[in-house]
Amino acid sequence: MYFKEFDIRWSDIDANRHLANSAYINFMSHTRMSFLIENGLTQKELAKHRIGPVVFYEHIYYFREVFAGRPVKVSLELAGMSKDGSFFEFHHNFFDERGRNFAHCEMMGAWIDMETRKLRGLPSEFIHILESLPETEDFKVLTKEDTRKYGKVPRDLDL
Repeated sequence: MYFKEFDIRWSDIDANRHLANSAYINFMSHTRMSFLIENGLTQKELAKHRIGPVVFYEHIYYFREVFAGRPVKVSLELAGMSKDGSFFEFHHNFFDERGRNFAHCEMMGAWIDMETRKLRGLPSEFIHILESLPETEDFKVLTKEDTRKYGKVPRDLDL
């Protein structure tokens, strides 16, 4: 399993003096990008292929509080991917210094073409990078319909 360790900084704490929800998101994003970079999908490669990752959702489940002063570890597992690599779902677990799981996140995203601003498949030479991640027990091959499981934005939404 892939892990990234973090120290909780002053800026990671909220008004209740525990780890802020924004810090969870930052730690997960850093974990994902560290994995990709360590395996060759660097910012240079993303720019060369004119692609970037986009997040559809991040659902975080909190089990217990965690406070500054101790390191935390964030895991990364592959819960799903489309055949062409365009859609992906990652799961993250957060562990305290004693190995207790204090939060879980389900994250779904895709790759976007940076010029057309449309979704596209991951270049075939990089699919093996995502496939090298440990898979969750309920791993599935994703389709476009899986990205819409929480409904659609109303067309008549007047903002």
